[in-house]
Order: sequence, then C-alpha cells, then structure tokens
Amino acid sequence: MHRLLLEKEVKPHEARKPLLMDEPKQERKETVKPPRSFWRRKWTNLDKRVAYIILLVHILCIFAPFQFNWSAFWVAVALQIITGLFGMTVSYHRNLAHKSFKLPKWLEYLFAYCGVQALQGDPIDWVSTHRCHHQYVDTEKDPHSPMEGFWISHMLWLFDSYTLTNKVCPKYSSDLQKIERNMFVFFSKHGKPDNVGDLEKQSFYRFIHKTYILHPIALAIILYNIGGVPFLIWGMCVRIVVIFHSTFMVNSVCHIWGKQPWRTGDLSRNNWWVGLTSFGEGWHNNHHAFKYSARLGLEWWQIDAGWYVIKFLQVIGLATDVKLPSPSHMQNLAMDKPDDKNF
Repeated sequence: MHRLLLEKEVKPHEARKPLLMDEPKQERKETVKPPRSFWRRKWTNLDKRVAYIILLVHILCIFAPFQFNWSAFWVAVALQIITGLFGMTVSYHRNLAHKSFKLPKWLEYLFAYCGVQALQGDPIDWVSTHRCHHQYVDTEKDPHSPMEGFWISHMLWLFDSYTLTNKVCPKYSSDLQKIERNMFVFFSKHGKPDNVGDLEKQSFYRFIHKTYILHPIALAIILYNIGGVPFLIWGMCVRIVVIFHSTFMVNSVCHIWGKQPWRTGDLSRNNWWVGLTSFGEGWHNNHHAFKYSARLGLEWWQIDAGWYVIKFLQVIGLATDVKLPSPSHMQNLAMDKPDDKNF
C-alpha cells in the first residue's frame, strides 16, 4: 500500500468538496470515437489568431539549429524552468486551479506571471478550462476529451472557441464582437466562465486577462535586444513549443497510455516519461484520484519536480495549508491490480 509522510491530512469526505460546482459525471465509454468534423466548421477570429501564433512558433523552430549557441540554449533551459515549472505546474495548476497550497500574494502573483510567459493563456482562461476538465472528465463536456480523437485532445481543441465556450461556459454568453475586437485576448472563449470567481475578483488577474498577449511580446523584445535572433528563437519559440507539447501530452497521452493504480472512474493514467517532461504532471491518475493534492508523484520513485518546489517553499515558511491525501482515502481508491496499457 502506498505510504506518504503527510504534512496535512485530508479526509475522504473533504476530498470531494468541489471548487465551485460539481455536477454528476456522465457515463464513461471505453472506446475512443473517430474525430468529429473539424476543418469544415467556421473559424472565428479567435481561432485564427490562436492558430497563427502557434503555427508561427513551430515554424520558427526550424531555424533553431542554424541559430544555436550555448548562451541561447541555456537561456531557453532557464526560461523553461521558470515558465514551465514555476509558472504552469506550481502556479497555474496546483496553486490556482486546485488550491493545493497557499502562498503570500506577492509570490502567488510572481509565479502566475511566470506562467503567463508560457503562452498557454491567462490564469482566468486556463484555470476555467482546467476546472471544467475535472468536472466533466472524459465525457462529451470535457474541453479536451480523448473520446473525440487523440489530436483533438492534444491540441486541436484550442482552435475551436465555439465548442470550448459551449463546454466551459454555455450559460454565460458575452459580446462576441467585443471579444474579437480585443487583439490582446488569447485562448479566450466567447463567454464568461462561472467557475473562476476567486480569480476574477482580483484586479491582477483581470489586468492580465485583458492585456495577455502583450506580456510574451514584451519578453520576446527583451530577449532579441539582449541576444539577437538566437535568443529569440531559443528563448521564445523552442522553449514555448517544448512546454506546449509537454502540457498537451498530459491531456492526450495520459488519458490513453500508462498505468491506472487508482479507481478514478475515468481514463486518466500515470505515464512516467510524460512525468519527466512535464515536471511531474504525468502522474495523472494520481492527480485525478486526489485532485487537491500538492504532490502528484505519490511514490518516492515518481519524480515530481513541482512537489519538490512546493515542499521547499513549505520548509522555508512560504507555502502553507499544503494538502496531501490521507491513508484512508488512498486505501479506498487503491486497485489491487492496477490497469496497465504499456508505456
């Protein structure tokens, strides 16, 4: 049986407490349906904007071998850690989306701003989508469900803002033309989500939401002025593409291949190599079993860089109210014979 040294024990009945609302999950299907018609639909300005930017950073990566120098490489590595580990994993996912621990506001905002530079959307937009994913995981309402095909769950869902709106915030429509006129919006929906009120009431997150794309542009300008084209290609494009697909594989690969040691009622799986590339996010079945947990790598050998950062912050007194699963909750969800689909 799994054992942990617990900082804060969470009782089973507390683990199911929803962030805002929690509707019954639809019945899961064990087979993946063929992808729905995607290219024939009408593309909105938001869809085109997101597609152009993502395509651009991928194309520019072609020039990376010709613009290589060690300074540019190490800048990319450093920014990968700052924006991927501290920004996406520690801040966006575990701190903001799941409230797995608390930070002083100045540090919370600093880490969130690191996540802004990962080019995966502002905190309000990203957290609303992720909370919806957990509420309707692996059903038709899941924003990036593998039921609709691997590539839909991996990244094509980003280019369908109408469908995303219907899944995440169908009851709260807003002015579509007003949204599309705002050229600084990125990864947005045609509506106002109702599951991120905790972030929307904070002026910092509202400001980032309205000015989002300006912040990565500012970083790109700074890198270019410091190190020219090599810093721009490696520090922005290569680094962003690596973070993109490390995150996207959690949505796609980790719902298809890997081990399932916990009875979660969905398709989430632990995948060790995704865990290595995503700072511990690949222990995805662990995460779906204990969404509130600040630690995703529950065994000593499950490498979880995000947890190491949070543990360090707790030791020095900056991270508080750190949540971990209780032994009784783990025993209730444990499988005697974990389901394993290779990888």
